[in-house]
Amino acid sequence: QLDPFYASIILFVGRAWDAVTDPMVGFFISKTSWTRFGRLMPWIIFSTPFAVISYFLIWFVPDISRGQVMWYLVFYCIFQTLVTCFHVPYSALTMFISREQSERDSATAYRMTVEVLGTVLGTAIQGQIVGKVVTPCIESPLFIGKTNSSVAMEELNMTHDTGSLTDTRNAYMIAAGVIGGLYILCAIILSVGVREKRESSELQSDEPVSFFQGLKLVMNHGAYIKLIAGFLFTSLAFMLLEGNFALFCTYTLGFRNEFQNILLAIMLSATLTIPLWQWFLTRFGKKTAVYVGISSAVPFLIMVAVLDSNLIVTYIVAVAAGISVAAAFLLPWSMLPDVIDDFKLQHPDSHGHEAIFFSFYVFFTKFASGVSLGISTLSLDFAGYQTRGCSQPSEVHFTLKMLVSAVPVGLILLGLLLFKLYPIDEEKRRKNKKALQDLREESNSSSESDNTELASIV
Repeated sequence: QLDPFYASIILFVGRAWDAVTDPMVGFFISKTSWTRFGRLMPWIIFSTPFAVISYFLIWFVPDISRGQVMWYLVFYCIFQTLVTCFHVPYSALTMFISREQSERDSATAYRMTVEVLGTVLGTAIQGQIVGKVVTPCIESPLFIGKTNSSVAMEELNMTHDTGSLTDTRNAYMIAAGVIGGLYILCAIILSVGVREKRESSELQSDEPVSFFQGLKLVMNHGAYIKLIAGFLFTSLAFMLLEGNFALFCTYTLGFRNEFQNILLAIMLSATLTIPLWQWFLTRFGKKTAVYVGISSAVPFLIMVAVLDSNLIVTYIVAVAAGISVAAAFLLPWSMLPDVIDDFKLQHPDSHGHEAIFFSFYVFFTKFASGVSLGISTLSLDFAGYQTRGCSQPSEVHFTLKMLVSAVPVGLILLGLLLFKLYPIDEEKRRKNKKALQDLREESNSSSESDNTELASIV
């Protein structure tokens, strides 16, 4: 029952705050002392209970006439901060459990498979629990203007059954409780089942590096910037598709009662095909996997906008889109460790920047999400979108087609064009791997000779 304008403000401020916390948390993690639990794991363990509490309070409706906006703004920002304290060290763990590129690639594949599976579970749990409560829509197509829309909303709110509203609130609370329980369960499994290897982390730095020095070094690394540039546009494409898919299915295709199942088809397809892409990138290389995997979505995105509404075709497109979504999930995280290895070779005396690499990678992903949210909201508002309407004007249908088809296709092509500049191909990756091994062997032999000399002196 909150005004959509205030809801947009909450989301925007929360995203902006989240953008600030990502690099800050990454820097603080890089300066964290080693403990018996590791360097990253304490952040995950101690942030989890507070993140679950703040998540639950996001879905709670306080019994206050004023101050609801501030309530949701505060707890949304707190939740975003605590999730950052979990997500950045969780993502960076890939670098700290092994030095071998093949093992890190394998760990990334498993991680992204379960992450997509988690998205499927979240979609199913939230959708099925909340979807059982029927929320009425505005029947009349005449309520298009802003004035009439406000009148329609007032009439709808007056006639809306109080019991139904209570049931809706309870459904969101139940869904939040179930997802919060899963959050705690997964954090326990992670903290018990994963151990950081101190020799793999290479975070021991003799000279502390300031935040701005570390940031300058990271942002001056060409391979990192080119990787971010390519995936910023492809991520934005898939986030536009994700953010508007429910509205597209509901209004343009007319599948109001099917979009949750269609979304599940996309995510299940993505979950099942991540192992396929892991095999593909080991067989043909990561850059080839990027071109094949992400570009394969283009014909199906065009098809869903051009063809008439057909449920079977929509499910076929959903499965095909899921295959590309799997590539978009897996490949960025699989390629980032290669960039960090390349950075270590160019800056062998500078350590402890891994968390900064991962935190800014998370930041740019969330930045793409915020941009897609803004583009979608402004475009639909300009087209005359009717909140909770049973139908929409033709301008909204056209805008939704653009947001799930033409714009994502253009962004994908632009991202792949930028990705041509990314310098780390399979040959370069093999050379970096051998050079790192030589560097470590040289470092080990040097330390052994120092120990022998010290022993002879003693």
